[in-house]
Amino acid sequence: MSNNVSKKAINYKPKTVAWRFYVVLSVVVLIYVSLAARSAYIQVVEPDMLKQQGDLRSLRISENEVHRGAIVDRNGDELAVSVPVQTVWADPKTVIEQNGLAMVEHWQALADVLDQNVIELKNRITENPRRRFVYVERQLSPAMATYIKQLKIPGIFLRKESKRFYPTGEISAHVVGFTDIDDQGIEGIESVYNKLLTGESGKKRYRKDAKGNPVEIIEDIESSPPKDLVLSIDQRIQALAYKELKGAVRAFKATSGSVVVTNVHTGEVLALVNSPSYNPNNRSGVAVHRLRNRAITDFYEPGSAMKPLTVLSALEFGEVKANSMIDTSPGWMRIGGRRISDPINRGKMSPEDILIQSSNMGTSKLALSLPKDFFLDKFFEAGFGEQTGIELMGESSGIMHQRQRWSQFELATLSYGMGVATTPLQLARFYSTLANGGIKTALTILKRDKDTNVISVEDSERVFSQKNSLAVVNMLESVVDEHVKRAKVEGYRVGGKTGTAFKAMAGGYGNDYVGLFSGIGPISHPEIAVVVVINEPGGDLYHGGEVAAPVFSRVMKGALRLLNIAPDANSQTVVLGQGAISTTEVLNKNQKGELTDA
Repeated sequence: MSNNVSKKAINYKPKTVAWRFYVVLSVVVLIYVSLAARSAYIQVVEPDMLKQQGDLRSLRISENEVHRGAIVDRNGDELAVSVPVQTVWADPKTVIEQNGLAMVEHWQALADVLDQNVIELKNRITENPRRRFVYVERQLSPAMATYIKQLKIPGIFLRKESKRFYPTGEISAHVVGFTDIDDQGIEGIESVYNKLLTGESGKKRYRKDAKGNPVEIIEDIESSPPKDLVLSIDQRIQALAYKELKGAVRAFKATSGSVVVTNVHTGEVLALVNSPSYNPNNRSGVAVHRLRNRAITDFYEPGSAMKPLTVLSALEFGEVKANSMIDTSPGWMRIGGRRISDPINRGKMSPEDILIQSSNMGTSKLALSLPKDFFLDKFFEAGFGEQTGIELMGESSGIMHQRQRWSQFELATLSYGMGVATTPLQLARFYSTLANGGIKTALTILKRDKDTNVISVEDSERVFSQKNSLAVVNMLESVVDEHVKRAKVEGYRVGGKTGTAFKAMAGGYGNDYVGLFSGIGPISHPEIAVVVVINEPGGDLYHGGEVAAPVFSRVMKGALRLLNIAPDANSQTVVLGQGAISTTEVLNKNQKGELTDA
């Protein structure tokens, strides 16, 4: 029996179902191939997506924000500073997940303090539930931020920011400009030097673990601190000029006005004001035209304020001396069928008399006695038709035509300020050039360092001789003393010239005037130039000597005293590069050709 059993056991062979084996094997191979393909896809085809997902969960960036640099005047008084504020923002996902919308009274309180509609506020936040950041209100005061924090609404957070504040308000608005809500400059100095004022924020990139602890610092970029800007503006003179200009514009019912004060030696602009102005701290509802810096954008025909250049050109050519007599009889003439005239026949006049009496006939005779190219070149050399170098946004070059054909009538009218248009800033540079002995200097709105106060060759050049420039300066003193007494300054010798012109318009001239006065002081040692423009005065007074000269007098007087410049009313000398010389000697030596350039 046992033998049979053993025999059966030996002869028994277990049978395996082949198809099951192959099925299992296929499944294992398929899984392996799928894993390998997926791994290859992840590693080779699309690794960035998973890296990005990993970085979103573990990579963090913390910024070390820097406040915008300050803008100060030449004496250190603040014109623009950054103050800390808070911004309210919402995390819609957190608001919804934590049922923050159920806090009805808290949301109503939030809407009330922000002066918003509570329904619109909620809709704006929950419009996209997947978003993680929505601005609720920007740049709130600390008191409002504290109140909102105490509401403890889930998903509502505070964030530190900075806001630009302008202590001087409308007085320096056109110079300083302003920033937008993101603290980026969009007007004035704020825009021109935005990169310098902004600096660069520091940044640290690090990786955190599941508990939020930093485990690896990937990148650490140090912040680049912003720079503070020191302007050439003297805020004391700026405030004085703005006060006087605003009062004059209101008193004479003018459309607008501008005042420019410059240092004649360095080209620094000590004051630059316009009226109307605006409050840069609150620009809501401000008309666009108030934002325009009219002293550098608007240009006018300067009228008689240009006559000193005509006299200077004649002296430079050499045919006319300071004591020469020009016959203006019979007080009128026709050129090409057009009439040029004075109110009366003034007969023979010296160059000084021409300026004192503001004779159109006199300057026309001088201009027509000069070679055309020589006369026109003097306008370009004086800086008309080009920018002043101040580098402010929107500066105009004015109008000075560069063409070959000029009629005799056009040259004559050019001699008394028609056919050329200049900005107040350009006019200030020309009078600064006169006061600086014929050296034209590029204007600057930034303070020049005393230690390195060297004006480069590119920034300055001699365009007129010293002797002729000073001769014209003395003539301008006579203009004030004998003809424009409203421009006189008690205790100081000053000189200047009025200008009154019709406003040019399409197709000719309208009925509106512009009144100007440009002058320098003190004559014994010229330090500053002041230009006043009153645009479209609306009353019975519209001449430059009536509307602009009194403003010049008050601004010049205040500026000289603020700069601690000694009165020179009793002085009879003019300081030259070669030393002090009397006014009489200047005229005598100039007439004899004995005064040489320094």
